[in-house]
Amino acid sequence: MALMFFKNTEKKMTYKVTGPTVGFIKNDGGRLAAGYVGDAGDCVCRAIAIAAELPYQQVYDCLAEGNATQRRSKHHTKGPRSAREGISTTRKWFKDYMVSLGFTWTPTMQIGSGCKVHLRADELPSGRIVCNVSLHLVAVIDGLIHDTHDCSRNGKRCVYGYWSLA
Repeated sequence: MALMFFKNTEKKMTYKVTGPTVGFIKNDGGRLAAGYVGDAGDCVCRAIAIAAELPYQQVYDCLAEGNATQRRSKHHTKGPRSAREGISTTRKWFKDYMVSLGFTWTPTMQIGSGCKVHLRADELPSGRIVCNVSLHLVAVIDGLIHDTHDCSRNGKRCVYGYWSLA
């Protein structure tokens, strides 16, 4: 069990974090085996491939197709349509894709509510889940992060919601 204290000098408050942090296993989700090399912003594809136990290329192709056919907006106006440099996870086609894989969305935060769930083993359910954290999606399997890097921020990273396999 980790016991850490954090002091916020601006508000004169002390935060206490107890309990086990999430462990980490380095896992590229099959990206290298699919023939991709180098760095990419493919966390969505990687997290889904790991949590759903699907081949990376299969997930990549589905996400790239959804990304290519989505309506253009003021935020998504140009550039290649692939899954390499990010996916808009708020789009309907993405949510439909996750449901088709058997995932169920559970929100853990609402506007103005503050952070209630952190990327920690004692605050997340067991099983295979895909957590939505700030600017990143990460697979967590039975309390262990499966990703290319440890994105937990020592158990302080806020989870906005997660997709769990039903």
